[in-house]
Amino acid sequence: MNSNTSTDSTIKLNEASLTRLPGNVRIPKYDRRKITNGIVHIGVGGFHKSHQALYLDDYFHQHPGSDWGICGVGLLDYDYDRRMRDALQSQDCLYTLVERSPSSDRARIIGSITRYLFAPDNRQAVIEALADPKCRIVTLTITESGYYIIEGSGEFDVNHPTIQHDLQHPDQPIGTYGFLTAALEKRRKQGLAPFTVLSCDNIQGNGNMVGKMLTTFAQMRDPDLGRWITEQGAFPNCMVDRITPMTTPPDIKMVAEQFGIDDAFPGVAEPFIQWVIEDTFCAGRPDWESVGVQMTNDVHPYEMMKIRLLNASHLLIGYLGSLAGYTYVYEVMADPLFQQAVADLMDEVTPTLQPVPGIDLDDYKKTLIERFSNPKIRDQLPRLCLNGSAKIPKFLLGSIRDKLELGGAIAKRCCDSEAALKELAQIDYLSLTIAAWCRYLNGYDDQNRPILIDDPLADILTQQARLGKTDPTPLLSIFEIFGDLVQSPRFVETVADKLSSLHEVGAKGTLGRVCKLH
Repeated sequence: MNSNTSTDSTIKLNEASLTRLPGNVRIPKYDRRKITNGIVHIGVGGFHKSHQALYLDDYFHQHPGSDWGICGVGLLDYDYDRRMRDALQSQDCLYTLVERSPSSDRARIIGSITRYLFAPDNRQAVIEALADPKCRIVTLTITESGYYIIEGSGEFDVNHPTIQHDLQHPDQPIGTYGFLTAALEKRRKQGLAPFTVLSCDNIQGNGNMVGKMLTTFAQMRDPDLGRWITEQGAFPNCMVDRITPMTTPPDIKMVAEQFGIDDAFPGVAEPFIQWVIEDTFCAGRPDWESVGVQMTNDVHPYEMMKIRLLNASHLLIGYLGSLAGYTYVYEVMADPLFQQAVADLMDEVTPTLQPVPGIDLDDYKKTLIERFSNPKIRDQLPRLCLNGSAKIPKFLLGSIRDKLELGGAIAKRCCDSEAALKELAQIDYLSLTIAAWCRYLNGYDDQNRPILIDDPLADILTQQARLGKTDPTPLLSIFEIFGDLVQSPRFVETVADKLSSLHEVGAKGTLGRVCKLH
């Protein structure tokens, strides 16, 4: 990550240097010393820095002296979290966020994170921060795979090594549930109320799910503790949206050259931003409405819209684009065939969506095409493709199940069932995306160049994909991912048809065939 961009003309970012930054860089106008940390965020990455931390930075400009500052936490003993620790701690937890549109770049310094803890350095310090009476909300961006759910059944993966470790070593946890439970146990013994746990990951019903998994874990430790969390805790659902590519050395260089800032770990994001939160908190919350957050009694329609349109489209772009040899999302979208496929996928999914208050779905879909096509957002396809075993069930399979159910209902009540099925219950693009993942898991693209499979289940996934070759059944038979979908002949046959085509004529050739059908 270190691109050695520091020169005599750049200014090293920290609290003391803020007033020396160029005038075209927005800086915090509030006194960060008067902020206390009412929020602990686990999983400080690019998305948190461009989204939740940005909203809080806006909030502090309106509400100086707030008690809703952020203590960031990195749990994983990985290079990424270590680099984040080193960057933030050397910069007084400040960082540059650049909003990039096709017409301009706008930079601002975000000051809402005032402390950063790296758990492998001191696990007790993280537990103490969570147990502190000032902590009233814990937010999470730990990726889809960080919740330890068995996708095929929806149950808690109690046998996962991380879960087993934390059950056996409650004072030295390594996973999210271990830390949260240790802190909640400490709070209960001290007579404190629990904190609200707010998942900000792309999971439908993310609050319901993290509540179920955390209370299940806590009950294994102590049934009384589990009941206390269930009765007094809160787990709001929320929908988050902002395309945020991973920070790259060229981004660090851009921040140095365009804005004169020596920042070890800046962030880059698109202009669009959205946050919809279910208003169920057990220990208070910021007045998020004052900075544009939408509070609601029902997040579900917003979640479905975002996950089934944006995130599903990202998977099609990622897997098919990688097979075709592309590197960036905007490159894929510059290909008219791919752009049409993305639009067709969204149209295919739309019948499964509920009406969304205040949202015109046609306008929303057009906006997504524009956002994906932004050439300034150099979002790399491997980011979209990683951890497919966790993303596929959450972003695609719900739509497929709904479409199959819709098709069955239409067939029962319509005389002209074939025509009705073709129009309303098609799963061509959904199945194509599954087939593209299966083909991708073979480990090479259409030009026989190697593809790195980045997934916790990579070994079994690649084994099953290669075993079947043009037959997706071995992959679709992995119950932990697909559940009982392999028992649907229509689903299996449609995926098999697309997979055979991908092996025969490649991604672009297959898209040409599928697009002609519509």
